[in-house]
Amino acid sequence: MKEGQQNTKVIGAFAVAFSAMLWGVDGILLTPQLYNLNTAFVVFVIHLCPFLLMNLFFFREYRHLKTMTCSDLLYFSLIALFGGALGTLAIVKSLFLLHFNHLSVVVLLQKLQPVFAVILARIILKERIKRHFTIWAGIALIAGYFLTFGWSLPDFSTEGITTVYAALLSLLAAFSFGSSTVFSKKILGRYSFVSSTFFRYGFTTLIMLVIVLFAGHIGDFTQVTQRNWLFIALIGLTTGSGAIFLYYYGLRHVRASLSTFLELMYPITAVVLDYFVNKTTYSSVQWVAAFVMLFAIVMLNVDSEKK
Repeated sequence: MKEGQQNTKVIGAFAVAFSAMLWGVDGILLTPQLYNLNTAFVVFVIHLCPFLLMNLFFFREYRHLKTMTCSDLLYFSLIALFGGALGTLAIVKSLFLLHFNHLSVVVLLQKLQPVFAVILARIILKERIKRHFTIWAGIALIAGYFLTFGWSLPDFSTEGITTVYAALLSLLAAFSFGSSTVFSKKILGRYSFVSSTFFRYGFTTLIMLVIVLFAGHIGDFTQVTQRNWLFIALIGLTTGSGAIFLYYYGLRHVRASLSTFLELMYPITAVVLDYFVNKTTYSSVQWVAAFVMLFAIVMLNVDSEKK
């Protein structure tokens, strides 16, 4: 391998790992700081601001609208609906519900995304589900339960129901992001990652605008504090569009199996920050469950690439 190619692969690997770390920072330190605002309004703003910024540099992407087929428009809309609007709404609401308590559980449960992606690929793309998937997916889901509740049964009391809701919303986010992955395969190869990111943010902004208008929160701009704007700007420039561009740049230069391991920096960063910043601790069974779940997810990704 030439030295230049080797350097490119190293840079690509660093880009994937760093983007994953940024997402971990977002889940623990940034998005929870916006808890004083309406959830739908937050999702709208953190898509609107990066999209407006993208328009300054990538306004020529609008030319693709002339050649987009109805199928392209449909799948871009589905990607924005599930991966942008619904998925982000679920994960942000989940983080807000916990209010700085056990935030890394939400992040870890979100890593179940590949399980839902494969199931939906079977339904939508008619891809066969192998026996190995059933085994590892089952292990991952069971581990996800023990990660959330430990040895205890779900607590449906007034205090415990918040954790249950947060866990269910995190699973909804994993399902939504997994759906987005499947829908993305339908237009894979037709558009560059710049175009895909541009239209994903654009379509998501339009969807969230409709939701915010109907919910009556379009006037919430008056409730945004200077501190809120600071965190919105940080999310937009770093963990939002910035991290996505880094991630897709890295994927161009590293194998999917390697990226699977590099992406573990996302939950690892979240757990470390949750421990040192929020003083969150877990029981022994939760630690074991977290490792088992992540190992099962890695096995699913690695084996999928082989096949």
